[in-house]
Amino acid sequence: MQKRGALTVAEKSKADDLLLIQFQKLEIEIPSLIMTYAPLEKTNEFDPRLITDYCYFKNPDQVLFYPVIHPTAPVMQSVIVNDETEFELNKFGIPEPVNATPMFPEEIDMVIVPLLAYSVKGHRVGYGKGYYDRFLKDCKNDVVKIGFSYFAAEQDIEGTNGYDVKLDYCISPERIYSF
Repeated sequence: MQKRGALTVAEKSKADDLLLIQFQKLEIEIPSLIMTYAPLEKTNEFDPRLITDYCYFKNPDQVLFYPVIHPTAPVMQSVIVNDETEFELNKFGIPEPVNATPMFPEEIDMVIVPLLAYSVKGHRVGYGKGYYDRFLKDCKNDVVKIGFSYFAAEQDIEGTNGYDVKLDYCISPERIYSF
């Protein structure tokens, strides 16, 4: 998180452009049902709107979903969003859609997964609450799980376990990692 936070605006902007270019090289069909997230700006998190805007350009039938965390249980659901959707900060300071329509996880085609770091084996480090791992277990088997990082993969990351759901791809400014 410190490494990402140290990026200047110019470095982040250049890396964002390179991430989009790498994503455009990914040989997948642009799906219609995509779950994404609102970035934590205070941690200099990657903003996936570049990717979803490109996906919309390639597939105008696209529908976007965002995560909403249950206020008391360690559960996350996906909800449909559009240009009129209002957002409020949740208990972690993450923007979440308000009064949006829930969507079944097994209907989603691609999930853009936030991360802090990832390994060459496809394991990721998130923010430590396990929301995404629990959610991804409820998605269909062929859902495309993709992360974006400003940095290369780590050889190994500590703390992985049997509950972790591996990514299918992670894109860095220099390359596409496929797992």
